[in-house]
Amino acid sequence: MCTGKCSKCIGITLFPLATCAIVSNLLLYFPNGQVLQLSEITDLVWFFHGIVGAGILVMLPAFMMLGAGGAGCCANRCGVNFHPFQMLLSVILSVLGFAGGVYCAVISSLGLIGGPLCNTGDGEYIYPFRNDTLEDNYLFNQTTWSTCKEPENIILWNIVLFSILLAIGVIEAVLCFTQVINGLIGFICGTCMRKRKVGMQ
Repeated sequence: MCTGKCSKCIGITLFPLATCAIVSNLLLYFPNGQVLQLSEITDLVWFFHGIVGAGILVMLPAFMMLGAGGAGCCANRCGVNFHPFQMLLSVILSVLGFAGGVYCAVISSLGLIGGPLCNTGDGEYIYPFRNDTLEDNYLFNQTTWSTCKEPENIILWNIVLFSILLAIGVIEAVLCFTQVINGLIGFICGTCMRKRKVGMQ
């Protein structure tokens, strides 16, 4: 596959991932569909790791990848559609997308490990699991989930959404890193080697 087609495929794949990341991050603000006060929302949600990290920062290189991919092998040095600046810019933006994916994965991991902010029954919202060791973490001990009384199902809500964001962040980071390599190959080497070989035969 030529570098242009590869860029286009990666760009197309990143769009739904970035959209899912934004939606998942937004849902974290409304646990179990409830509208909470700002002080009752888990602090890590305010890092916007899904909206900015895995969302906006990934959509930017995705747009550029589609432009660099164009129609067919437009990254071909021997073709009239080759735009070296476009391919180089896609590399730079892919580095940004890689950073966004890693950022999302890191914050999501911390959100999973630390647990949610919740009401334990006395009316005060605290983080009941943040001092747990990895061995005693609530993720591996479902009986401790009853500690959180409100919002309803907050632990499951956070686990599912943070897990989705973690997976999306990792996939996006891998795809963006792949595009960095692909873009550098397209910018430095071009994709006209195949045409040259055909012409020599």
